[in-house]
Amino acid sequence: MQSVYKAKTRFKAILFDLDGTLLDTLEDLGNATNRVLEKNGFPIHDMNAYRSMVGDGAVMLIRRVLPADKRDDDTICACVRLFREEYERGWKIKTRPYFGVTEMLGALAAHGIKMAVLSNKPDDFTKRCVAEFLPDWTFDVVLGQSDSIPLKPDPTGAKKIAKCLNIPPVNFIYLGDTAIDMKTAVAAGMFPVGALWGFRTEGELRENGAQALIKKPREILNLLDMAP
Repeated sequence: MQSVYKAKTRFKAILFDLDGTLLDTLEDLGNATNRVLEKNGFPIHDMNAYRSMVGDGAVMLIRRVLPADKRDDDTICACVRLFREEYERGWKIKTRPYFGVTEMLGALAAHGIKMAVLSNKPDDFTKRCVAEFLPDWTFDVVLGQSDSIPLKPDPTGAKKIAKCLNIPPVNFIYLGDTAIDMKTAVAAGMFPVGALWGFRTEGELRENGAQALIKKPREILNLLDMAP
């Protein structure tokens, strides 16, 4: 399937998800959320449980972690506000690029591939994370969730990035680690590639449209015929 697809088009750009794909943000997200729960007297969650809770934006994260009988609008809104405060205090304590990500970005940049980031993290935090942890590489567009960019899997953000780069979606690889990412890629008309080092499982990625799966970041080069 991969070779047939490559025969029809040449990939000119890669759109990356951020959390779970470029950056391992799980502990900082989980610790901030647990502090919110503790301050409100609610049970906290094991860090591994957050793998299936993050990825759909702050509101959905809080809805998932709250006790079932505490998911009213007022409680959710108050906890989301507190989460933003807690994450502001600790967003870069444990967060790091995944092993092999910087080498992958260097190789892609050397071959002139356009790179962009689309995240369900709020836009300001998305830009700060990229600037803090990936300062040596040029991303042509970096977008997070905002009033004008709906949460993924809505393809608005992905299509906006394609338009900004003047590259058709069909010429994009979309690399992400969740069902949301694969659905976004499919909806935007991009080539969905699942990152197996991230937060979710191989089964979830395949079931939601992944056309290829990679175990290490540098394997993305195989899809571009760039492998050394």
